[in-house]
Amino acid sequence: MGVATVAVLDVGKSNVKLSACTAEGAVVETLSTPNPLRPGPPWQHHDLDALNPWVMRGLAGLSARHPLTDVVATGHGSAAALVVADPDAGGTGLALPMIDYDQPLPPAVATAYAPLAGGFADRGSALMMGASHIARQMVWAEMAEPAGFARAAHVLGLPQYWAWRLSGVAASEVSVLGAQSHLWRVRDGVWAPLVAARGWGRLLPPLARAGDVLGPVRPAMQVRWGLPPLSVHVGAHDSSVGFHRYQAAGLDDVVVISTGTWIVGMAAAVDPARLDETRGMTLNADMAGRPLAAALCMGGRDYAAIAGAQPETMASPDGQAGLIAQGTLAVPSFGPDSGQFPGSAGKGRLIGPVPRTAAGRHALAVLHVALLAVACGETLAPERPWVLDGSFLRDPAFAGLVAGLRPGRETLVNPDSHGIASGAALLCRHGDGVVPLNLQPAEPLELPGLMAYARRWRDLAGGAA
Repeated sequence: MGVATVAVLDVGKSNVKLSACTAEGAVVETLSTPNPLRPGPPWQHHDLDALNPWVMRGLAGLSARHPLTDVVATGHGSAAALVVADPDAGGTGLALPMIDYDQPLPPAVATAYAPLAGGFADRGSALMMGASHIARQMVWAEMAEPAGFARAAHVLGLPQYWAWRLSGVAASEVSVLGAQSHLWRVRDGVWAPLVAARGWGRLLPPLARAGDVLGPVRPAMQVRWGLPPLSVHVGAHDSSVGFHRYQAAGLDDVVVISTGTWIVGMAAAVDPARLDETRGMTLNADMAGRPLAAALCMGGRDYAAIAGAQPETMASPDGQAGLIAQGTLAVPSFGPDSGQFPGSAGKGRLIGPVPRTAAGRHALAVLHVALLAVACGETLAPERPWVLDGSFLRDPAFAGLVAGLRPGRETLVNPDSHGIASGAALLCRHGDGVVPLNLQPAEPLELPGLMAYARRWRDLAGGAA
Protein backbone atom coordinates (compact mmCIF):
# COMPACT_ATOMS: atom_id res chain seq x y z
CA MET A 1 0.00 0.00 0.00
CA GLY A 2 1.31 3.46 -0.84
CA VAL A 3 1.51 6.46 1.44
CA ALA A 4 -1.88 8.14 1.76
CA THR A 5 -1.51 10.66 4.59
CA VAL A 6 1.46 11.24 6.86
CA ALA A 7 1.31 12.35 10.49
CA VAL A 8 4.20 14.73 11.16
CA LEU A 9 5.19 15.51 14.74
CA ASP A 10 7.24 18.74 14.82
CA VAL A 11 8.75 19.34 18.27
CA GLY A 12 10.05 22.90 18.48
CA LYS A 13 11.66 24.58 21.42
CA SER A 14 8.53 26.54 22.33
CA ASN A 15 5.68 24.73 20.59
CA VAL A 16 4.78 21.27 19.38
CA LYS A 17 2.74 20.69 16.21
CA LEU A 18 1.11 17.52 14.96
CA SER A 19 -0.02 17.68 11.33
CA ALA A 20 -1.74 15.47 8.81
CA CYS A 21 0.01 15.90 5.45
CA THR A 22 -0.35 14.46 1.99
CA ALA A 23 2.52 12.41 0.59
CA GLU A 24 3.42 15.48 -1.53
CA GLY A 25 3.84 17.61 1.60
CA ALA A 26 0.57 19.57 1.66
CA VAL A 27 -0.67 20.15 5.22
CA VAL A 28 -4.37 19.41 5.67
CA GLU A 29 -4.76 19.77 9.45
CA THR A 30 -2.54 20.87 12.32
CA LEU A 31 -2.84 20.56 16.10
CA SER A 32 -0.53 22.53 18.39
CA THR A 33 0.38 22.90 22.05
CA PRO A 34 3.12 24.66 24.03
CA ASN A 35 6.20 22.52 24.71
CA PRO A 36 6.00 22.30 28.50
CA LEU A 37 8.98 22.57 30.85
CA ARG A 38 9.44 21.58 34.46
CA PRO A 39 12.02 22.85 36.95
CA GLY A 40 14.68 20.64 38.53
CA PRO A 41 15.87 18.65 40.22
CA PRO A 42 18.04 17.49 38.65
CA TRP A 43 17.75 20.19 35.94
CA GLN A 44 15.09 22.10 34.03
CA HIS A 45 13.59 19.56 31.65
CA HIS A 46 10.96 18.92 29.01
CA ASP A 47 7.73 17.61 30.52
CA LEU A 48 7.34 14.38 28.58
CA ASP A 49 4.83 13.10 31.12
CA ALA A 50 2.47 15.79 29.81
CA LEU A 51 3.55 15.69 26.17
CA ASN A 52 3.29 11.93 25.60
CA PRO A 53 -0.50 11.70 26.14
CA TRP A 54 -1.06 14.84 24.05
CA VAL A 55 0.84 13.29 21.14
CA MET A 56 -0.95 9.95 21.39
CA ARG A 57 -4.41 11.50 21.66
CA GLY A 58 -3.59 13.78 18.76
CA LEU A 59 -2.51 10.84 16.60
CA ALA A 60 -5.72 9.01 17.48
CA GLY A 61 -7.82 12.06 16.59
CA LEU A 62 -6.03 12.69 13.29
CA SER A 63 -6.29 9.01 12.35
CA ALA A 64 -10.06 9.18 12.86
CA ARG A 65 -10.32 12.13 10.42
CA HIS A 66 -7.65 11.27 7.83
CA PRO A 67 -6.39 8.07 6.16
CA LEU A 68 -3.08 8.02 8.02
CA THR A 69 -0.56 5.43 6.89
CA ASP A 70 2.76 6.81 8.19
CA VAL A 71 4.16 8.86 11.05
CA VAL A 72 7.45 10.75 11.24
CA ALA A 73 8.91 13.15 13.80
CA THR A 74 11.20 16.13 13.48
CA GLY A 75 12.62 18.39 16.15
CA HIS A 76 15.19 20.96 17.17
CA GLY A 77 18.76 19.82 17.44
CA SER A 78 19.64 20.51 21.06
CA ALA A 79 17.58 17.84 22.77
CA ALA A 80 18.14 14.16 23.40
CA ALA A 81 16.70 11.49 25.61
CA LEU A 82 18.59 9.00 27.73
CA VAL A 83 16.21 6.05 27.76
CA VAL A 84 16.02 2.61 29.32
CA ALA A 85 15.37 -0.56 27.30
CA ASP A 86 11.59 -0.57 27.82
CA PRO A 87 9.74 2.24 25.98
CA ASP A 88 6.88 2.01 28.49
CA ALA A 89 8.98 2.14 31.67
CA GLY A 90 7.71 4.95 33.88
CA GLY A 91 5.28 5.96 31.15
CA THR A 92 7.90 7.68 28.99
CA GLY A 93 10.87 5.29 28.89
CA LEU A 94 13.31 7.86 30.26
CA ALA A 95 16.35 7.00 32.35
CA LEU A 96 16.71 10.69 33.25
CA PRO A 97 14.66 13.83 32.46
CA MET A 98 15.32 15.40 29.03
CA ILE A 99 17.51 18.47 29.58
CA ASP A 100 16.25 21.88 28.41
CA TYR A 101 19.15 23.48 26.52
CA ASP A 102 18.09 27.02 27.44
CA GLN A 103 19.32 26.84 31.04
CA PRO A 104 22.79 27.86 32.22
CA LEU A 105 25.35 25.10 32.39
CA PRO A 106 26.80 24.31 35.84
CA PRO A 107 30.33 25.77 35.93
CA ALA A 108 31.87 22.41 36.83
CA VAL A 109 30.29 20.83 33.75
CA ALA A 110 31.43 23.66 31.48
CA THR A 111 34.96 23.35 32.81
CA ALA A 112 35.00 19.58 32.39
CA TYR A 113 33.49 19.59 28.90
CA ALA A 114 35.60 22.20 27.11
CA PRO A 115 38.79 20.10 26.81
CA LEU A 116 36.82 17.00 25.76
CA ALA A 117 34.99 18.50 22.80
CA GLY A 118 37.83 18.57 20.26
CA GLY A 119 38.25 21.05 17.43
CA PHE A 120 35.73 22.49 15.00
CA ALA A 121 36.11 19.51 12.64
CA ASP A 122 34.96 17.23 15.47
CA ARG A 123 32.19 19.50 16.75
CA GLY A 124 30.82 21.23 13.68
CA SER A 125 30.08 24.32 15.79
CA ALA A 126 31.41 26.53 18.50
CA LEU A 127 30.60 25.74 22.13
CA MET A 128 27.18 27.32 22.14
CA MET A 129 24.96 28.86 24.80
CA GLY A 130 23.51 27.24 27.87
CA ALA A 131 23.21 23.48 27.85
CA SER A 132 23.35 23.12 24.07
CA HIS A 133 24.94 20.02 22.49
CA ILE A 134 23.86 16.46 23.20
CA ALA A 135 27.40 15.44 24.12
CA ARG A 136 27.63 18.18 26.74
CA GLN A 137 24.26 17.15 28.18
CA MET A 138 25.60 13.60 28.44
CA VAL A 139 28.64 14.79 30.38
CA TRP A 140 26.32 16.72 32.70
CA ALA A 141 24.23 13.60 33.26
CA GLU A 142 27.32 11.47 33.92
CA MET A 143 28.61 13.94 36.48
CA ALA A 144 25.36 14.84 38.24
CA GLU A 145 23.34 11.61 37.97
CA PRO A 146 25.76 8.69 37.49
CA ALA A 147 23.25 6.04 38.58
CA GLY A 148 20.63 7.27 36.13
CA PHE A 149 23.22 7.51 33.36
CA ALA A 150 24.31 3.94 34.03
CA ARG A 151 20.69 2.77 33.67
CA ALA A 152 20.43 4.22 30.17
CA ALA A 153 20.26 1.80 27.26
CA HIS A 154 20.30 4.42 24.49
CA VAL A 155 20.76 8.10 23.83
CA LEU A 156 18.25 9.22 21.20
CA GLY A 157 17.87 12.49 19.34
CA LEU A 158 14.51 14.17 19.82
CA PRO A 159 12.86 12.77 16.63
CA GLN A 160 14.27 9.32 17.29
CA TYR A 161 12.87 9.35 20.82
CA TRP A 162 9.35 9.64 19.42
CA ALA A 163 10.07 7.00 16.77
CA TRP A 164 11.26 4.65 19.53
CA ARG A 165 8.24 5.35 21.74
CA LEU A 166 5.95 4.47 18.87
CA SER A 167 7.82 1.55 17.29
CA GLY A 168 10.06 0.22 20.07
CA VAL A 169 13.07 0.35 17.71
CA ALA A 170 16.06 2.59 18.54
CA ALA A 171 18.03 4.31 15.77
CA SER A 172 20.55 7.09 15.22
CA GLU A 173 20.25 9.53 12.30
CA VAL A 174 22.83 11.80 10.67
CA SER A 175 20.90 15.07 10.32
CA VAL A 176 20.20 15.05 14.07
CA LEU A 177 23.75 13.99 14.91
CA GLY A 178 25.00 16.74 12.59
CA ALA A 179 22.93 19.41 14.36
CA GLN A 180 25.71 20.40 16.74
CA SER A 181 25.42 17.26 18.86
CA HIS A 182 29.26 17.11 19.01
CA LEU A 183 28.90 13.34 18.57
CA TRP A 184 29.39 13.21 14.77
CA ARG A 185 32.13 14.39 12.38
CA VAL A 186 29.97 15.54 9.47
CA ARG A 187 32.77 15.98 6.93
CA ASP A 188 34.03 12.43 7.44
CA GLY A 189 30.74 10.70 8.25
CA VAL A 190 32.10 9.06 11.41
CA TRP A 191 31.58 9.29 15.15
CA ALA A 192 33.50 12.10 16.86
CA PRO A 193 36.50 10.99 18.94
CA LEU A 194 34.60 11.94 22.10
CA VAL A 195 32.29 8.92 21.62
CA ALA A 196 35.07 6.33 21.97
CA ALA A 197 36.92 8.35 24.59
CA ARG A 198 33.86 8.37 26.88
CA GLY A 199 32.78 4.80 26.12
CA TRP A 200 29.47 5.99 24.74
CA GLY A 201 29.33 3.56 21.83
CA ARG A 202 27.05 1.28 23.85
CA LEU A 203 24.44 4.05 23.99
CA LEU A 204 24.34 4.95 20.31
CA PRO A 205 22.00 2.75 18.24
CA PRO A 206 22.76 1.77 14.64
CA LEU A 207 22.49 4.46 12.00
CA ALA A 208 19.38 4.59 9.83
CA ARG A 209 18.20 7.04 7.16
CA ALA A 210 15.60 9.61 8.13
CA GLY A 211 13.00 8.10 5.81
CA ASP A 212 13.59 4.47 6.79
CA VAL A 213 10.70 2.58 8.36
CA LEU A 214 11.52 1.19 11.80
CA GLY A 215 8.29 -0.81 11.97
CA PRO A 216 4.63 -0.34 12.78
CA VAL A 217 3.28 1.36 15.87
CA ARG A 218 3.67 -1.16 18.71
CA PRO A 219 0.58 -3.26 19.36
CA ALA A 220 0.46 -2.08 22.99
CA MET A 221 0.28 1.55 21.79
CA GLN A 222 -2.36 0.68 19.21
CA VAL A 223 -4.56 -0.88 21.88
CA ARG A 224 -4.01 1.75 24.57
CA TRP A 225 -4.51 4.83 22.39
CA GLY A 226 -6.65 3.52 19.55
CA LEU A 227 -3.96 4.01 16.92
CA PRO A 228 -3.77 2.33 13.52
CA PRO A 229 -0.63 0.30 12.64
CA LEU A 230 1.14 3.32 11.15
CA SER A 231 4.57 2.86 9.58
CA VAL A 232 7.02 4.67 11.89
CA HIS A 233 9.90 6.49 10.18
CA VAL A 234 13.24 7.42 11.74
CA GLY A 235 12.78 11.22 11.54
CA ALA A 236 15.16 14.15 11.15
CA HIS A 237 16.41 17.52 12.41
CA ASP A 238 13.93 20.34 11.78
CA SER A 239 16.13 22.83 9.91
CA SER A 240 17.72 20.09 7.81
CA VAL A 241 14.36 18.60 6.88
CA GLY A 242 13.16 22.11 6.01
CA PHE A 243 16.09 22.33 3.57
CA HIS A 244 15.14 18.88 2.27
CA ARG A 245 11.86 20.38 1.04
CA TYR A 246 13.90 22.60 -1.31
CA GLN A 247 16.18 19.76 -2.35
CA ALA A 248 13.06 17.74 -3.25
CA ALA A 249 12.06 20.64 -5.50
CA GLY A 250 15.44 20.52 -7.27
CA LEU A 251 16.68 23.72 -5.61
CA ASP A 252 20.12 22.63 -4.42
CA ASP A 253 21.77 25.96 -5.27
CA VAL A 254 19.73 28.31 -3.05
CA VAL A 255 20.36 29.73 0.41
CA VAL A 256 17.33 28.99 2.56
CA ILE A 257 16.78 31.44 5.42
CA SER A 258 14.27 30.08 7.91
CA THR A 259 12.96 32.33 10.66
CA GLY A 260 11.55 31.83 14.13
CA THR A 261 13.22 31.63 17.54
CA TRP A 262 16.38 31.13 15.49
CA ILE A 263 17.20 32.60 12.11
CA VAL A 264 18.89 29.70 10.32
CA GLY A 265 20.53 30.18 6.94
CA MET A 266 21.44 26.93 5.15
CA ALA A 267 23.25 26.15 1.92
CA ALA A 268 24.71 23.09 0.24
CA ALA A 269 28.09 22.93 -1.52
CA VAL A 270 29.82 25.53 0.66
CA ASP A 271 33.50 24.79 1.35
CA PRO A 272 33.68 23.72 5.03
CA ALA A 273 37.02 25.52 5.27
CA ARG A 274 35.10 28.81 4.94
CA LEU A 275 33.06 28.24 8.08
CA ASP A 276 33.92 30.49 11.01
CA GLU A 277 32.66 29.13 14.32
CA THR A 278 33.08 32.53 15.97
CA ARG A 279 30.40 33.95 13.65
CA GLY A 280 27.58 31.54 14.32
CA MET A 281 28.51 29.21 11.47
CA THR A 282 27.96 25.49 11.78
CA LEU A 283 28.35 22.35 9.73
CA ASN A 284 25.12 20.38 9.54
CA ALA A 285 24.10 17.31 7.53
CA ASP A 286 21.34 16.70 5.03
CA MET A 287 19.23 13.54 4.81
CA ALA A 288 22.03 11.70 3.00
CA GLY A 289 24.70 12.87 5.45
CA ARG A 290 26.19 15.41 3.05
CA PRO A 291 27.50 18.63 4.62
CA LEU A 292 25.19 21.64 4.88
CA ALA A 293 26.69 24.97 5.88
CA ALA A 294 24.59 27.01 8.28
CA ALA A 295 24.68 30.49 9.80
CA LEU A 296 22.63 31.10 12.93
CA CYS A 297 21.42 33.84 15.23
CA MET A 298 18.58 34.16 17.73
CA GLY A 299 16.46 36.51 15.69
CA GLY A 300 13.24 35.63 17.49
CA ARG A 301 14.75 36.52 20.85
CA ASP A 302 15.99 39.85 19.50
CA TYR A 303 12.57 40.60 18.00
CA ALA A 304 10.83 39.90 21.32
CA ALA A 305 13.30 42.03 23.28
CA ILE A 306 12.71 45.01 20.98
CA ALA A 307 9.00 44.71 20.26
CA GLY A 308 7.42 42.39 22.80
CA ALA A 309 4.27 40.74 21.40
CA GLN A 310 3.68 41.29 17.68
CA PRO A 311 0.81 43.75 17.11
CA GLU A 312 -2.08 42.99 14.79
CA THR A 313 -1.03 45.72 12.37
CA MET A 314 1.82 45.30 9.91
CA ALA A 315 4.92 47.48 9.84
CA SER A 316 4.42 50.72 7.94
CA PRO A 317 7.09 51.54 5.32
CA ASP A 318 6.63 55.19 6.20
CA GLY A 319 7.24 54.39 9.85
CA GLN A 320 10.38 52.46 8.99
CA ALA A 321 11.56 55.27 6.75
CA GLY A 322 11.14 57.58 9.74
CA LEU A 323 13.23 55.31 11.95
CA ILE A 324 15.96 55.27 9.30
CA ALA A 325 15.86 59.06 8.91
CA GLN A 326 16.16 59.70 12.65
CA GLY A 327 18.91 57.09 13.12
CA THR A 328 17.07 54.74 15.45
CA LEU A 329 18.76 51.33 15.46
CA ALA A 330 18.64 48.13 17.49
CA VAL A 331 22.13 46.66 17.79
CA PRO A 332 22.56 42.91 18.48
CA SER A 333 22.51 40.69 20.39
CA PHE A 334 19.68 40.80 22.91
CA GLY A 335 19.65 37.04 23.55
CA PRO A 336 22.20 34.73 25.15
CA ASP A 337 23.89 33.79 21.85
CA SER A 338 26.25 36.04 19.85
CA GLY A 339 25.19 34.68 16.47
CA GLN A 340 26.91 36.56 13.64
CA PHE A 341 28.61 39.06 15.93
CA PRO A 342 31.26 37.61 18.26
CA GLY A 343 31.03 38.79 21.85
CA SER A 344 27.65 40.47 21.39
CA ALA A 345 25.54 38.08 23.51
CA GLY A 346 23.42 39.99 26.03
CA LYS A 347 24.74 43.36 24.84
CA GLY A 348 21.81 44.36 22.64
CA ARG A 349 20.89 48.04 22.85
CA LEU A 350 18.86 50.76 21.18
CA ILE A 351 20.54 53.79 19.63
CA GLY A 352 18.74 57.00 18.75
CA PRO A 353 15.19 58.10 19.63
CA VAL A 354 13.30 55.18 21.15
CA PRO A 355 9.90 54.34 19.57
CA ARG A 356 7.07 55.10 22.00
CA THR A 357 4.33 52.97 20.46
CA ALA A 358 3.87 49.23 19.94
CA ALA A 359 3.69 49.82 16.19
CA GLY A 360 6.97 51.77 16.25
CA ARG A 361 8.73 49.07 18.27
CA HIS A 362 7.44 46.41 15.89
CA ALA A 363 8.66 48.40 12.89
CA LEU A 364 12.12 48.68 14.44
CA ALA A 365 12.17 44.98 15.33
CA VAL A 366 11.32 43.99 11.76
CA LEU A 367 14.09 46.24 10.45
CA HIS A 368 16.48 44.60 12.88
CA VAL A 369 15.62 40.98 12.08
CA ALA A 370 15.81 41.70 8.34
CA LEU A 371 19.35 42.94 8.88
CA LEU A 372 20.12 39.80 10.90
CA ALA A 373 18.75 37.59 8.12
CA VAL A 374 20.90 39.39 5.56
CA ALA A 375 23.95 38.93 7.78
CA CYS A 376 23.31 35.18 7.90
CA GLY A 377 22.78 34.89 4.15
CA GLU A 378 25.83 36.97 3.24
CA THR A 379 28.00 34.83 5.49
CA LEU A 380 27.05 31.79 3.42
CA ALA A 381 26.64 32.81 -0.25
CA PRO A 382 25.61 36.39 -1.08
CA GLU A 383 25.50 35.76 -4.82
CA ARG A 384 23.04 32.85 -4.81
CA PRO A 385 19.24 33.10 -4.88
CA TRP A 386 17.84 33.29 -1.38
CA VAL A 387 14.54 31.80 -0.24
CA LEU A 388 12.84 33.15 2.88
CA ASP A 389 10.45 31.12 4.98
CA GLY A 390 9.14 30.86 8.51
CA SER A 391 7.25 33.01 10.99
CA PHE A 392 8.80 36.42 10.13
CA LEU A 393 6.98 36.34 6.80
CA ARG A 394 3.77 37.21 8.64
CA ASP A 395 4.82 40.82 8.09
CA PRO A 396 5.43 41.55 4.38
CA ALA A 397 7.94 44.26 5.32
CA PHE A 398 10.42 41.58 6.39
CA ALA A 399 10.80 40.03 2.93
CA GLY A 400 10.67 43.47 1.28
CA LEU A 401 13.50 44.72 3.46
CA VAL A 402 15.68 41.67 2.83
CA ALA A 403 15.14 42.06 -0.93
CA GLY A 404 15.80 45.80 -0.69
CA LEU A 405 19.06 45.15 1.15
CA ARG A 406 20.45 43.01 -1.70
CA PRO A 407 19.60 44.94 -4.88
CA GLY A 408 20.16 43.14 -8.14
CA ARG A 409 20.03 39.70 -6.56
CA GLU A 410 17.20 37.21 -6.45
CA THR A 411 15.16 36.98 -3.25
CA LEU A 412 12.22 34.58 -3.15
CA VAL A 413 9.51 33.87 -0.61
CA ASN A 414 7.93 30.54 0.24
CA PRO A 415 4.35 31.43 1.20
CA ASP A 416 3.82 27.94 2.63
CA SER A 417 4.15 28.33 6.40
CA HIS A 418 4.50 24.57 6.91
CA GLY A 419 7.93 23.99 5.40
CA ILE A 420 9.22 21.70 8.14
CA ALA A 421 6.09 19.55 8.15
CA SER A 422 6.14 19.39 4.34
CA GLY A 423 9.79 18.37 4.23
CA ALA A 424 9.23 15.71 6.87
CA ALA A 425 6.21 14.30 5.02
CA LEU A 426 8.31 13.98 1.87
CA LEU A 427 10.66 11.63 3.75
CA CYS A 428 7.85 9.06 3.64
CA ARG A 429 7.23 9.38 -0.08
CA HIS A 430 8.06 6.60 -2.54
CA GLY A 431 10.29 7.61 -5.45
CA ASP A 432 12.68 10.49 -6.12
CA GLY A 433 10.74 12.71 -8.53
CA VAL A 434 10.81 16.49 -8.14
CA VAL A 435 8.02 17.98 -6.00
CA PRO A 436 7.75 21.63 -7.14
CA LEU A 437 7.36 24.62 -4.85
CA ASN A 438 5.32 27.74 -5.51
CA LEU A 439 7.97 30.34 -4.73
CA GLN A 440 7.25 34.02 -5.26
CA PRO A 441 9.65 36.92 -5.80
CA ALA A 442 9.97 39.33 -2.90
CA GLU A 443 9.10 42.90 -3.84
CA PRO A 444 12.01 45.08 -2.64
CA LEU A 445 11.29 47.90 -0.21
CA GLU A 446 13.35 50.82 -1.46
CA LEU A 447 13.43 53.08 1.57
CA PRO A 448 15.51 56.28 1.47
CA GLY A 449 18.84 55.79 3.24
CA LEU A 450 18.34 52.04 3.79
CA MET A 451 21.77 50.95 2.53
CA ALA A 452 23.61 53.59 4.59
CA TYR A 453 21.51 52.57 7.61
CA ALA A 454 22.55 48.93 7.06
CA ARG A 455 26.24 49.85 6.84
CA ARG A 456 26.02 51.79 10.11
CA TRP A 457 24.21 48.89 11.74
CA ARG A 458 26.95 46.46 10.67
CA ASP A 459 29.66 48.79 11.97
CA LEU A 460 27.95 49.19 15.34
CA ALA A 461 27.30 45.45 15.58
CA GLY A 462 30.98 44.75 15.07
CA GLY A 463 30.35 42.75 11.93
CA ALA A 464 31.51 45.04 9.15
CA ALA A 465 32.69 42.87 6.27
